[in-house]
Amino acid sequence: MAKMAPEGLITALDIGSSKVSAMIAQKGDGGELIVLGTGQRESRGVKRGYIADAAATEAAVREAVEQAERIAGTNIENVWVSFSAGGLVSDVASVEFELGGHRVEQTDIDALLQAGRDSIDPAGRIVLHAQPALYTLDGLTGVKRPLGLHADRLGVHIHVVAADGSPVRNLGLCVANAHLEVKSIIASPVATGMACLSDEERELGVALVELGAGITNVSLFAGGMLVGLTSIPIGAADITDDIASAFGTRRAQAERMKCFHGSANASPRDNHEMIDVAPISAEDGVGDGSRITRAQLIGVIRQRLDHLIGEVRKALVELKFEGPVGRQVVLTGGGAELNGIADYAQAALGRSVRVGRPRGLSALPEAHSGPAFATLAGLAFYAASDPVDLRALSRSHQMVHRPKGLAIFRRMMAAARANY
Repeated sequence: MAKMAPEGLITALDIGSSKVSAMIAQKGDGGELIVLGTGQRESRGVKRGYIADAAATEAAVREAVEQAERIAGTNIENVWVSFSAGGLVSDVASVEFELGGHRVEQTDIDALLQAGRDSIDPAGRIVLHAQPALYTLDGLTGVKRPLGLHADRLGVHIHVVAADGSPVRNLGLCVANAHLEVKSIIASPVATGMACLSDEERELGVALVELGAGITNVSLFAGGMLVGLTSIPIGAADITDDIASAFGTRRAQAERMKCFHGSANASPRDNHEMIDVAPISAEDGVGDGSRITRAQLIGVIRQRLDHLIGEVRKALVELKFEGPVGRQVVLTGGGAELNGIADYAQAALGRSVRVGRPRGLSALPEAHSGPAFATLAGLAFYAASDPVDLRALSRSHQMVHRPKGLAIFRRMMAAARANY
């Protein structure tokens, strides 16, 4: 019989378009995260990251968490949940105080953060993150610890991630109906970046491309934080659907074909390797199967990939991901498990590309160590980091300076690039 959870447990819950996965972890004596249990169920109620069937989503959440509880031998009450649907926006609020040259004290920082709290204007959206990123001293950017330093002006950049309200509320409602308390809803790119990007990558500048089942999130990190993101309503499940449609087979069979025989790259021998295809009617015992070449399968995969990576390229341009050819792109998510995807993307994007996998977790099962589970691992890291969130501060009535619109993004990008 499972016992009640001890103090310090973290439960991560990733609700995606293809799967719902849960992880129970605990901090070790050395600060490392030890995985105690994991669970996974097929997601049947989520489309393109949005809740489309509340009952089906609740059932999947409950079953995935119960599986993790059985393995961990404990019951949990609250979870950290990911949100990956379109509509996510990243912004930076900038506030600044006059100090008159005296040393920065903790009360100055507290007052600055209070002012930052008041400067957040989500424009009707729900704020998921409001975190102080980098401080400025007399215009010098990239200051991490201003306490004790002298300055005429003290400022801070506040990283804000917001989302459309209704999808976030629907997600929280499904989790609550599964009898779980939502500790916090975390934007998927924020969590995933913590799991598979190094501190140096986030500092120097890196693009993170999450190839999910129903949606692809493209996010840009620079100066140690997320500075821009966009969503593309295409994912790995579209490749599966293309295969099923092209060869007249079921989605489950098409998924197996993609995983076991599919590739992002072609070779001459693919014309000679044959693959059996079960027809849609095979379950009823009607109809004979057909055979195709591996080259035919890869041709269908490549057609969709060409379109998807083309959209990723456009997104990178819009996010101003420009500069040296060596700037890194990291692919993660379930779609990043496709054979040869990194080499294909590197050639298509003309940049260094690697596949990002969760790292730094002890006792992580092999089945959950691939890029498809990077967001799940990142949720645990995020929870363990105990981040400062300005939403917890009460509102004050101090005057602040906050640039409007694109001026915020341009200022943040200029500050980040100044530190490359």
